[in-house]
Amino acid sequence: MSHLMNTYGRQPIAFTHGEGAWLFDEAGNKYLDALSGIAVSTLGHNHPRLVDAIARQAGAVIHTSNLYRIPLQEQLADRLAACSGMDEVFFANSGCEANEAAIKLARLYGHRRGVDKPAVVVMEQSFHGRTLATLSATGNRKVQVGFEPLVSGFVRVPFNDLDALGKVAMNCPSVVAVLFEPIQGEGGINVADVDYMRAVRELCDRHDWLMMLDEVQCGIARTGKWFGFQHADILPDVMTLAKGLGSGVPVAACLAAGRATGTLQPGNHGSTFGGNPLACAAALATLEVIDSDGLMARAEILGERIRSSFAAALDGVSGIRSIRGKGLMIGIELDRACGALVDRAREAGMLINVTADRVIRLLPPLTFADSDADQLVGRLAPLVREMLEA
Repeated sequence: MSHLMNTYGRQPIAFTHGEGAWLFDEAGNKYLDALSGIAVSTLGHNHPRLVDAIARQAGAVIHTSNLYRIPLQEQLADRLAACSGMDEVFFANSGCEANEAAIKLARLYGHRRGVDKPAVVVMEQSFHGRTLATLSATGNRKVQVGFEPLVSGFVRVPFNDLDALGKVAMNCPSVVAVLFEPIQGEGGINVADVDYMRAVRELCDRHDWLMMLDEVQCGIARTGKWFGFQHADILPDVMTLAKGLGSGVPVAACLAAGRATGTLQPGNHGSTFGGNPLACAAALATLEVIDSDGLMARAEILGERIRSSFAAALDGVSGIRSIRGKGLMIGIELDRACGALVDRAREAGMLINVTADRVIRLLPPLTFADSDADQLVGRLAPLVREMLEA
């Protein structure tokens, strides 16, 4: 009997090592990793430059706490600011922590404007984390059940619906911010329209709201740009990052710009582990490899190749509702629940995920080779066809 708390429905497999886009289990079987630890292993597995950066930093100093200056943290903040256009960075350890920081920032911003009970607009089908505040912001009732009373102060509207947001502006004077994902990952790879993001930016400017973007899953070059908002040529007031930032080493960030700059001051927020030297070394190495190896442009090209290849392989198959996404953030929506495909794919030597019951979610590492992409389509498309034609 395991002493692990029973919080995960784990698959019956454990991995001993990885190489590139491949993972190897205890029996020596190999699996094509098309999930990359849920958009975390940006550089795949055992990337030499990442391993070297982590090893060198581990041999120097791993942790000191934020009671002291951390030069690597300062370098990473500068690097993130340079590629995003944002002004300042707070470091945390996970996506939900970054989003907690964003929510706290929004509330403090509201209180300083004289709003007694600041509210944040959030979206249906969203996912922001599993802490009480981020769980309350999440638009998935299933993950909220049993944890009531939820945190108040959130106003929910449909995703990609500007009219609904406009009605909030007319009827909810306590709103101080809008929080959404440029691409909803857990919600089913739902992509925000470029015009929608631009209109939200304009609406926030008109009402002095903060435009806050959760880029925990879609950030760090996964969509073919450093960040999802850059497809719309806008700049948010707040952006959150995690998952792929450290290529497997836990690190997250909450970035501020514009009217959000300077909101958080000493004593308002903090983290013991956030942005420690080891995590920052991993993140800096990740950004350097993405930049030097052209992985951002590669993500856009390879993502289009994978989507078009699936479209061709599944052409004429009844039950395919949509093949969508940006870069290496891909969703294949079926007309029925398809969770069983996860086991079938694993048995065929692939690691995939199903989210929102009907959407096959693919999040390959940015180092995915053309041959990896071809194998993914060649192995997975027949399984999808078989399920739909059964």
